Amino acid sequence: MTDNALINDSDAGIERLLEIMRRLRDPETGCPWDIEQDFATIAPYTIEEAYEVADAIEREAWDELKGELGDLLFQSVFHAQMASEAGHFTFQDVVRTMSDKMVDRHPHVFGDESRDKSAEQQTLDWETIKAAERAGKEQKGALDGVAANLPALLRAHKLQKRAARVGFDWPDASHVLAKITEEAAELEEARNAKDPDALEDEFGDLLFVMVNLGRHLGIEPEAALRRTNAKFTRRFAAVEDRLALRGRTPSESDLAEMDALWDEVKHEEKQAARQTA
Repeated sequence: MTDNALINDSDAGIERLLEIMRRLRDPETGCPWDIEQDFATIAPYTIEEAYEVADAIEREAWDELKGELGDLLFQSVFHAQMASEAGHFTFQDVVRTMSDKMVDRHPHVFGDESRDKSAEQQTLDWETIKAAERAGKEQKGALDGVAANLPALLRAHKLQKRAARVGFDWPDASHVLAKITEEAAELEEARNAKDPDALEDEFGDLLFVMVNLGRHLGIEPEAALRRTNAKFTRRFAAVEDRLALRGRTPSESDLAEMDALWDEVKHEEKQAARQTA
């Protein structure tokens, strides 16, 4: 008979979770769905859970954040269990690797280096340490190691930061703004030429330069776009509510009416923001 003492011990911490995962993957007594998964099938869930963590933080939904962090932790446990089964590494190896990395990357906390330096200098030191780590992994190019499967905006931001470290960067934001004007004109040319491939290419160029502008302005593009998405969702829902008071849905309205309601909502939001400032 299986001993469920650890499974039922709510105070057992990470060891309980590891045992739950091991049992779920047991080829004879585990869950059929969990057993048939592999790294590739679980990876999309890992990405999704990371975004749900970010969403809870954005909404300051602290009660939800606890659960979302648990979901993300479970993804690490799931991957580690599959790796252990394949003989690659264990969860404890993951913990050891991360602990060693944090100690090595913070000599001003765990070593003899002084803490008397700015956050900017600490960031530069961090990048120097990471560059040495990449050299140890035989990553020769400046852009080596930037994960190809990152969300496109995030990857563009990381690629640009890497290139900037070796001097491939505009000196200030004014040059980026000029480039945006240039790319917008090229996008218009592609649109007029009715060339779908060129249109997609130029649109991508414009997005890439917009990410670069955000970097020069100290703005994280993913965070900025999430914020705008939330704003659009909030305002459009308010437009729907106001249409409902008139007995109509958006499909029963027209652009002029919805645009006027949108302006009302936007104006009221800005007034409320000024009053609370």
